[in-house]
Amino acid sequence: MNQRGFTLLEILVALAVLAIALSATIKGAGSYLSNEGYLKERTLAHWVAMNKVTELRVSGQWPNTGQLKGDASMGNADFLWTINVTAFEGGDVRRLDVRVTPEDDPDRPLSTLIAFVGKPS
Repeated sequence: MNQRGFTLLEILVALAVLAIALSATIKGAGSYLSNEGYLKERTLAHWVAMNKVTELRVSGQWPNTGQLKGDASMGNADFLWTINVTAFEGGDVRRLDVRVTPEDDPDRPLSTLIAFVGKPS
């Protein structure tokens, strides 16, 4: 009598192929989630930097050369920001070098931004 069906070896090979495919899928999903959190943190830090530059421009204040420091919250995350203000050629423009770091790790910059502010008239 002929029997039909899969042999034990065929089933084991099929399970091995399935296990490899599933592990690759799980690894890809984990990598995606890790990158998503990192990119969200960097995006929020960049928005903090842009907000600081915009605040200086809108306030109409002429920033003195030197360093400004502070903290900000955005999207349930806390950041530290530093702005180095330097004079630019001609004297009517200031260069702003903005650096934003996580509050719990001030040695890891998430965003850096260079902007220029003209002297208010």
